[in-house]
Amino acid sequence: MPIANEDTEPRTLAVWPLAVAQTLSWASIYYIFPALLPEWERELGWSRAFLGSTFTGTLLVSATSALLIGLLIDRGHSKAVMVGSALLGASCLLGLSTAQQPWQFAAWWLLLGLAQAGALYEACFAVITRALGATAKRAITLVTLVGGFAGTLSFPTAHALAATLGWRLTLVCFAGVMVISATITAVALARVGSEPVHALVTAPDKAALARHMQRPVFWLLALAAITISLNHATILTHLLPLLADRGLGGSTAILAAAMIGPMQITGRLAMMAAGDRSSSMAVSIASFVAMVLASLALLGTALQFELVVVFVLLQGAGYGVTSITRPVIIGECFGHRNYGAIAGALAFPLTTAAALAP
Repeated sequence: MPIANEDTEPRTLAVWPLAVAQTLSWASIYYIFPALLPEWERELGWSRAFLGSTFTGTLLVSATSALLIGLLIDRGHSKAVMVGSALLGASCLLGLSTAQQPWQFAAWWLLLGLAQAGALYEACFAVITRALGATAKRAITLVTLVGGFAGTLSFPTAHALAATLGWRLTLVCFAGVMVISATITAVALARVGSEPVHALVTAPDKAALARHMQRPVFWLLALAAITISLNHATILTHLLPLLADRGLGGSTAILAAAMIGPMQITGRLAMMAAGDRSSSMAVSIASFVAMVLASLALLGTALQFELVVVFVLLQGAGYGVTSITRPVIIGECFGHRNYGAIAGALAFPLTTAAALAP
């Protein structure tokens, strides 16, 4: 990874623990929902529509909090935001494990939305971009490479723990994982510090943000984020029931869901191998095509079992590279000044689309 100067080296080294922390956080406060959805539907007797709507509420809270989170990060409060959000996520998982009534279940998931806004990729990428500026692409790639294992960690682990301990103690275990994530994040951000390396990255300028939001490119990027997010979140949230409806239940469905993460990593590795030979925009277009073909393959699994392999490969690889290209394209289009606020504003339509998916 390129290092701009001696001052950036501690910040570059902090990327590895941040990557591990992101993997644990995604596994615990995001993927845990689709992983345990069949358990809740079976044991609690609540409808899939109700359970899905709770996750919709979670993502809506995350979406509406994204701009505030970005502004706080731009003002140098990275550590308080990310560590506090991770600890909030742990507390919510503990509370969720005690839920007996539908309103309690929904309330804890709504609060988890706030934790997601400050603990997951958007906040992390804002921190990395502020710290490393134009050299942030490789750091973001590394975080997403490691983070791609989050689903692979969450689905089989949650399934195994729920089968032996029940879903309530499973949530307690994942709450412990979030405490570990918060600790790792705190150590990593102590290296990063609260101030950016690059002079161009300064306190947020609200007037500049308003000007950026008037540009057509802002709304075209928002539209792109909506479509790709709606596709992936819809499929991911309902993947296990979808596969079961097509006769692919049990361990086969768990394996297919778990393999989407490694396929995301495959796509990201391919992008790294291509290096500067392909533009971020070209890779983004290719990812859209891959996800369209993946949806068609999933539709065809009812007739041809082997198409599930095609689906997993294309869905994982197609969506995987968007985690890299999105923050990079934002930086290319708008620069690194006020990055946290701009990325937060663009995270709103992305997360809102994901909220509609359940």
